[in-house]
Amino acid sequence: MKTSAKMWKRNLFIASFIIPTFLFFCVFTVYPVIQALQKSFYDWSGMSENSEFIGFDNFIEMFKDPIILTAIGNDYFLVVGKVIGIMMLATFFAVALTRFKLRSSGFFRAIFFIPNVISVVVIGVLWNFIYNPQIGFLNAFLSLFTKEKVDIAWLGFPKHTIWMLLPPTIWAGIGFYMILMIAAIVNIPASYYEAANIDGAGQWGQFRHITMPLIWEQIKVSIINIVITTLNGSFVIVQLMTNGGQPDNTTHVMGSYLYRMAFQQYHFGYGAAIGVMILVISMITTLILQRILRQETIEMS
Repeated sequence: MKTSAKMWKRNLFIASFIIPTFLFFCVFTVYPVIQALQKSFYDWSGMSENSEFIGFDNFIEMFKDPIILTAIGNDYFLVVGKVIGIMMLATFFAVALTRFKLRSSGFFRAIFFIPNVISVVVIGVLWNFIYNPQIGFLNAFLSLFTKEKVDIAWLGFPKHTIWMLLPPTIWAGIGFYMILMIAAIVNIPASYYEAANIDGAGQWGQFRHITMPLIWEQIKVSIINIVITTLNGSFVIVQLMTNGGQPDNTTHVMGSYLYRMAFQQYHFGYGAAIGVMILVISMITTLILQRILRQETIEMS
């Protein structure tokens, strides 16, 4: 009886933490998803009381919309660019600040982490000034090496403007993932590296055979997190830096196109269908990534 009472109290204690969180999850995540799925089957402006059930027409219209293909392509372009850029730089700086024992490692950690405490809005405005053709830092810097003043409109090329969104998004993400890598690397016993040194392994060999396998879990989590946040969160930087997909709708991502259709053109049912598409794409991509990145975890003894 005493054991049963203890188990009941234990379960009650656990439930007191889980149930409120689960309720919040249902109210703020599950319910909006169900609502979006329902609205995607209606022709609704988002403002009117009247809406018409049209079945899969929004989805059929979406598959015929050329901007949707551009937006999906841009989403995956940013995903690939950010994963490569952030993971390479974050891992490199994490290894440099831990293994090479730099004197000012604390200072550099703080410098790299600063973009993570700055609002995305501020980052977008800051990089807009950097790219500005008249007063921007980038043109001013390039002008130092030319006879004439450089006045390139970096955000004005339909085919290449999406490339200009990569530097700010990569810069903004390095610090967080670098700290994650550092936390994993400092937990690797120094005896592993000492034994590798005795065996004559160089820095690259130690990184390849000791560091990488032992921080693989952190790398995997980081990649999946970058992919999910990019597919769902690139809207803000696109909206700020390219005025929502300009020039000529070539820089739209799914999020920015959803915002335009739902809240600027009042085609809310269509916007809801785009939201459902984002959810499906994110889930499929995450499942595929988890399968690709599946690798036996190496534990430290």
